[in-house]
Amino acid sequence: MIHVAVEQCQAGDILVVATTSPCQDGLFGELFATALQHRGVIGAVLSCGVRDVAELHAMRFPVWSQYVSAQGTVKQTLGSVNAPVTVGGVLINPGDVLVADDDGAVCVPRDQVEDTRTSSRAREKKEAQTRARLRTGEVGLDIYGMRTRLTELGLEYCSHPESVDP
Repeated sequence: MIHVAVEQCQAGDILVVATTSPCQDGLFGELFATALQHRGVIGAVLSCGVRDVAELHAMRFPVWSQYVSAQGTVKQTLGSVNAPVTVGGVLINPGDVLVADDDGAVCVPRDQVEDTRTSSRAREKKEAQTRARLRTGEVGLDIYGMRTRLTELGLEYCSHPESVDP
């Protein structure tokens, strides 16, 4: 069914593949990525395995998958296309927005995109301010106001490890 999904993909899409039963086999590889790149697809998120990892890196086609396996699969199993799927315990509906980077992927439901965009920009601004303060030598304990609470919890500084009571 991935072949059917490839045919339906459009420029700017991210292909999402979920199998009907657990599968670690490498359903997705360089040949699918080649076809998808030609269609303008910008990546893939899989609940199954991926193969041809070196080739995928070389062609700069990003794929997020829990498994890597050289084991291929059959090509003539029926499934659904443009239907809700669950990947990594997260429900993904057609039209939802996927945001992914080297740290992983997250699904933003279609009706939450604008609120998420606003929150994300606010967080980026706050992190830029924090980064600037860290670059001046401030420490997270002061920036985040942690000192009082840690003292309340019993944090004590020791000048030498030997002075710690067991």
